[in-house]
Amino acid sequence: MAATPQKPAAATPRRKVSRHRGEGQWAAGHFTPLNGNEQFKKDDDGLNVRTRIETIYSKRGFDSIDPNDLRGRMRWWGLYTQRRPGIDGGKTAILEPEELDDSYFMLRVRIDGGRLTTQQLRVIGEISQEFARGTADITDRQNVQYHWIRIEDVPEIWNRLEAVGLSTTEACGDTPRVVLGSPVAGIAADEIIDGTPAIDEIQRRIIGNKAFSNLPRKFKSAISGSPLLDVAHEINDVAFVGVNHPEHGPGFDLWVGGGLSTNPKIGVRLGAWVPLDEVPDVYEGVISIFRDYGYRRLRTRARLKFLVADWGAEKFRQVLEDEYLKRKLVDGPAPAQPVERWRDHVGVHRQQDGRFYVGFAPRVGRVDGTTLTKIAELAEAHGSGRVRTTVEQKMIILDVEEAQVESLSEALEALDLTTRPSPFRRGTMACTGIEYCKLAIVETKARGSQLIDELERRIPDFDEPITININGCPNACARIQVADIGLKGQLVLDDKGEQVEGFQVHLGGALGLEAGFGRKVRGLKVTSEELPDYVERVLKRFQDEREDGERFATWAARASEEALS
Repeated sequence: MAATPQKPAAATPRRKVSRHRGEGQWAAGHFTPLNGNEQFKKDDDGLNVRTRIETIYSKRGFDSIDPNDLRGRMRWWGLYTQRRPGIDGGKTAILEPEELDDSYFMLRVRIDGGRLTTQQLRVIGEISQEFARGTADITDRQNVQYHWIRIEDVPEIWNRLEAVGLSTTEACGDTPRVVLGSPVAGIAADEIIDGTPAIDEIQRRIIGNKAFSNLPRKFKSAISGSPLLDVAHEINDVAFVGVNHPEHGPGFDLWVGGGLSTNPKIGVRLGAWVPLDEVPDVYEGVISIFRDYGYRRLRTRARLKFLVADWGAEKFRQVLEDEYLKRKLVDGPAPAQPVERWRDHVGVHRQQDGRFYVGFAPRVGRVDGTTLTKIAELAEAHGSGRVRTTVEQKMIILDVEEAQVESLSEALEALDLTTRPSPFRRGTMACTGIEYCKLAIVETKARGSQLIDELERRIPDFDEPITININGCPNACARIQVADIGLKGQLVLDDKGEQVEGFQVHLGGALGLEAGFGRKVRGLKVTSEELPDYVERVLKRFQDEREDGERFATWAARASEEALS
């Protein structure tokens, strides 16, 4: 009997085997560029573009610029193309880069530690008036940003900045960005330790050094010995925070892996105490870990915070000690909780030497070249040669004699630069927004200024510290997740079902006191036109429901969704 033929088994589909190329970590031997950004960095170091700007592009004009220089390497010298006027926020994610590009640039001047002489400030103001149509914004990283810069004028701008000791070197790009520092370092009466020598040495050793000019992404850092925790250390890639060690005295507590954007993370303590003279070595060790072990495969996972999240604090410290420092770090204490709710140094404060520093509040960081020049003149007329910028978009004049304080304050008030701002003027910050930024979806600076006016008119008795941070897109340049009221720009539907500018709302974020991210109420979005009504409503509910001494962030964490809507 013949065997019954068997039906052939169905062939098992072959699984496509794709070999994982790793995370692009150089320390693991992954040197092959895995995206366009890594390729153009491999092709030519970003620092080299300066020569082409000076010898070719500034002479032949905007149209002569190589695309990889235009949208890549020029950032290494603080240059971004600005947004072409007239393009609404709905087209931000649709248009090609060349369609969004204007032929003018934003130029960022790095101000490490926020430190300026009046001569430097005057030059910044003069450049603004001559080359930037008067624009000049104070950023929340202590820098100054110009707009409307022509490529033809860049070499002359560099000459003028560098003649007074300023620079745009690595103000942007995949580089070690400006080192934040306490704006009252070396002068505040309550200072734990002055970090200025470490900032100076880091600038000398690291900035412009090609050993550190090709990082996986930007590298943000902060150093402060102020007990006010005044440099947003929790959201930097590396931060050194002033502490008193019970045995070794003043030094710094080491933090790594903070950052915001679309995947926010609070930095973590490594539990290490670092003396002042070792801060530059430890900084170099941390940035070297980032360069060597950072994830270069995907730009969205290339910040140091992702490596720290995967490794954990213990492994990160071990690699830092064993592979880079070649020695153990000293264990140390955590920073004390700040006793002040405001940490922007606004107002009049006594210095160590008996003189005073005077902090004042521009509107959402927006100033202009004429105003900056006048500030320099006012400072000098009142006996000062030093000015500071803060991480809250504020400014400070140092070294004022007591007899000059009242006169200086009145002169600043005449420029609409108040030393006694309302909580709304003091606590509202805004990013560049759709006016100039190619990533933005909504307007921010004018909206923030209008909101301040409305809230001052509607709730004149509100006297609690409050932070209102306005961002034009999800990237959190204005730190929306860590504000009492964080406003993330997006397009929303109004009552007529039409798409208009608006915001997703984050509530109850904080830095310093109980640092953490704000909560989002399901479906809570407001149009830009409704914004004053919404903020007034939620602040009045806070006034009605708060317990004695309760902060807004604490109330927002426990409030009902109805109260927050």
